[in-house]
Amino acid sequence: MENLEALVIARRLRVPIGDAPAGGHPGWGEAAARQLDAALLSVGFKCSAALLERLGALRGETVLDLGVRVLAAVRELVGDHVRHNAYFIGFPSNVPDTMEFWAGLLREALLDPVAAARVRPATLNLLALPGYGRYQHTYADLLAAHAELIPLAGDRVTVLDLGASLESEARELFWSMAGSQVPLPAEDLTALRALAAFCPDEPEHIPVRENRAVVNEERLAAGRPLLVDTVTDVLRLACGASGGDVTLATLTRFRSFRRAERRALLQALDAVASPARLGDVPRHREQWKRLGERLHPHEHPRFPRAAQVFEVARGARRARGLGSRLESSLAQGRTGEALGLLAQAPGALLRRLDHLLRTADDPSAVLDAAGQAAAGASGRVLLSLREHLHNRLGPVAGRVFANRHGRAWTTPDARSPIEESVLSRAVAVLDEEIIRRLPDPGNLIIDPDVLDVALPLSGKAVAPGLGMLPRGSLSAVNGELLRFFVHWRQAERRTDYDLSALMLDASFGDPEHVSWTNYHNAFATYSGDLTDAAAGASEFIDIRLPQATKPIIIPQVYLYAGEPFDEAAEAFFGFMTRDGGQKGRPFEPRTVRMKSDLRGAGRIALPLAFLRGEDGTWQAKWLHLYLKGRPGFNQVEGNRVTTSLLVRSIVERDHLRVRHLADLLARRGSAGEHTTYIGLQAPAGLPEGARVYTPATLHELIPA
Repeated sequence: MENLEALVIARRLRVPIGDAPAGGHPGWGEAAARQLDAALLSVGFKCSAALLERLGALRGETVLDLGVRVLAAVRELVGDHVRHNAYFIGFPSNVPDTMEFWAGLLREALLDPVAAARVRPATLNLLALPGYGRYQHTYADLLAAHAELIPLAGDRVTVLDLGASLESEARELFWSMAGSQVPLPAEDLTALRALAAFCPDEPEHIPVRENRAVVNEERLAAGRPLLVDTVTDVLRLACGASGGDVTLATLTRFRSFRRAERRALLQALDAVASPARLGDVPRHREQWKRLGERLHPHEHPRFPRAAQVFEVARGARRARGLGSRLESSLAQGRTGEALGLLAQAPGALLRRLDHLLRTADDPSAVLDAAGQAAAGASGRVLLSLREHLHNRLGPVAGRVFANRHGRAWTTPDARSPIEESVLSRAVAVLDEEIIRRLPDPGNLIIDPDVLDVALPLSGKAVAPGLGMLPRGSLSAVNGELLRFFVHWRQAERRTDYDLSALMLDASFGDPEHVSWTNYHNAFATYSGDLTDAAAGASEFIDIRLPQATKPIIIPQVYLYAGEPFDEAAEAFFGFMTRDGGQKGRPFEPRTVRMKSDLRGAGRIALPLAFLRGEDGTWQAKWLHLYLKGRPGFNQVEGNRVTTSLLVRSIVERDHLRVRHLADLLARRGSAGEHTTYIGLQAPAGLPEGARVYTPATLHELIPA
């Protein structure tokens, strides 16, 4: 129950209270509520007026118990649940020159007879010098060396609102996540699994198949009918029920299923295994063969079509899928035949629209088919295609591809152009269909700060956290000092991550960097290199924005040695902003603007880039990307070209943002009297029953 409570607080910024009993010593509850509010303010949170009033009516001991849990949840959300020490105790002051620091370590080693015996000039390893890469002072020493933070009005204050009962809040969160039109990241799938076990009902329509598989796990355990309409749905469910990957990106070791479970899986498979659906089996042939060994289909002759699935997997039966027939038609230039094949798969047709328009002799026929397909495709496909076609109108630095884990790569754009009139007609068709599906906004209120937030067309690469926005979003950066931080704790092996920053000019050239090989430049300072994180390690980089001579700054986290991001016991990145005269500790939770876990499959993390506009103001552009890198010893000097091209391709891409959806909502018009609010955070005073969309619920705006 406490885990669900923390989940609701972190994801919805609401404190579930429900019917907690009031009473107790007069004034004690109010005093405890004020103490909680003060404690929350120290980490950049505060209670709303409604929450504070409700807490004041409770028993004092109830408020204290709840306050401990609330404070723990928000401290972890902001990254304040660990101690952030710095290698150089005075950081950002008194950080030595890089060569001077190494020379000092070498001099000390040579003066120590024991250490000197290990120093071999021919094989000198600077990172192995005594004292390098490990804290030389305690966290208490660090606190004593830094003055208290001076609170300023510009510090972050995130409001926690009053929630209903835990059951009600958990159900609302479950329905939002299960009914999402957008694929969820791994952390949200884990949360969805916990919510599915807690909530007795689920939405009628679960469009994303990974979400459906998670819900089906609970249905299978309870002996309820399964929600499947393809053979792959059954495979996803079997993987999830075995503790494996419902996205099918990694192989699953299937467990032994109970007889009732085998019967339920085979019955569901038999119901959907039509001849047309058998063509989906070869894509996951090996997993189907392993599943067949666990389900024993030969013991259930009542399900002959289910048995055919495993015959296809073993190669005893041939099934040619839509994909192979389509590729054959396109390879031979038979666009008309390809359109006929795609007539029954509207989503597939729209995903291939660019290719079809480039290869067709008559683009009008393709556009006519696209117009018919638009009515049967999901809203996410329509919006994704809309963004894609808009970016085809102008030149790009390169094509960017990112998989479900955020692993990214670029290629030159060798596609032939499409006539502007053809693109304009296709865009008009898509906008018309999207407008038709949008809900009546009623009285629409939009916070201007949310207009440049990108629509969440895929959430798989975006780890949940504080202040997180979808890839391609732009957000203002205020303050004179920008400070990046990374914290990690190794699980089993010595692990060395390196925080670095690459600085580029306006044409993405003339690179400079700050890292463990270069502690300073004219406007940036590195906190020092840590090479072991058995008890946790933190690194920082300060950027003095008014003195920055480069308009593009790209923070990066490199795996130098040890455990990858998704194997470490803990790993997260974030950034803070402060005014120039605001001192304080290296890590001050109330100045944190963004924090999220690092868990991508690559060895180089690129969370976001900072860009200075022509008017001198700074913005963050959200990347959520990972580069493959080398197995070890990655550093910024070896990846400058790759990083520059990748970031340029993302920065120059015009992502579909809330601004576009707001324009479509305005074109749709309104006949209702209700209120719809879209913003970064819900304000007080909205009418009762108002529909509120914030970054945490922005996926609910994607039409079905």
